Amino acid sequence: MHINESAENYLETILILSKSHPVVRSVDIAEELGFKKSSVSVAMKNLREKNHITVTKEGFIYLTESGRKIAEMIFERHELLTAWLIRLGVEPAIASEDACKIEHVISSESFEAIKKHASNQ
Repeated sequence: MHINESAENYLETILILSKSHPVVRSVDIAEELGFKKSSVSVAMKNLREKNHITVTKEGFIYLTESGRKIAEMIFERHELLTAWLIRLGVEPAIASEDACKIEHVISSESFEAIKKHASNQ
């Protein structure tokens, strides 16, 4: 399944917010990402149409099974790549920023190789 970088970022943000908020709403996502609520609303509509999220009548956003799978994959990549870059001597803020870029384009094969290598360190 192919999903674009923007959608991956939204799903990852929903996952992260769901860990610290009792419910996630579009306004929470907009605030977290620094986007306009109207932009987030369009993105949520697209994610809903692709069955990656559900939205209650109250506006509470929940990941579906497919949405959670994608979000957890991106989150794992971000966490591992950030930590790996920091261990290599990259400043934490830059490591996180670079990991965010890499997490969307790295192949599963390359990520698994890095993950295996990093776990042996």
